[in-house]
Amino acid sequence: MSVSADFHHDESIRIRTFQPDDQSAVSDLYTHGLLGGQIPDSDTGADIEMVEDAYLQSKRSHFWVAETDDGVVGMIGVADDDYDVAEIRRLRVAQDHQDSPIALRLLEMALGFCRHHNYLKVRLDTRVEQEQSRAVALFERFAFQPSRCREVNGKQLIEFYLDLYREPTQEQA
Repeated sequence: MSVSADFHHDESIRIRTFQPDDQSAVSDLYTHGLLGGQIPDSDTGADIEMVEDAYLQSKRSHFWVAETDDGVVGMIGVADDDYDVAEIRRLRVAQDHQDSPIALRLLEMALGFCRHHNYLKVRLDTRVEQEQSRAVALFERFAFQPSRCREVNGKQLIEFYLDLYREPTQEQA
């Protein structure tokens, strides 16, 4: 599914591979996006402390940042969850850029990577809060389906999945 057909790409947003100089900005984005300000028991945050080791050592994982004239304002990672399943992780956009197309561009990049590496399924999760309704709408725009809810630190999380093998081909579209 291509979502970009009805979307004008803002040239001031650059999506690029994480570089070591991005570490401080990535750590800040991660910290500001924590659920209830706390790292859940099921998430050590170690991947954020070691982005290169966690995402850039395998051809089937990757980590990008979104950059504007303001610096690094967004991030997203793809982790190899299983041979046929990728997990999209750490999708964050700085608060003052929430109304921009940064999250859309990051998600497009991550899904393109997943298709290129022949993943059949992509999963991700997000918290259930009023301010996350934009994230849920974005995931639905890309045809992600909710699969289950769970509770972390007293907050609800929704897990979503996308079956890439069910997407229509260009000939069918």
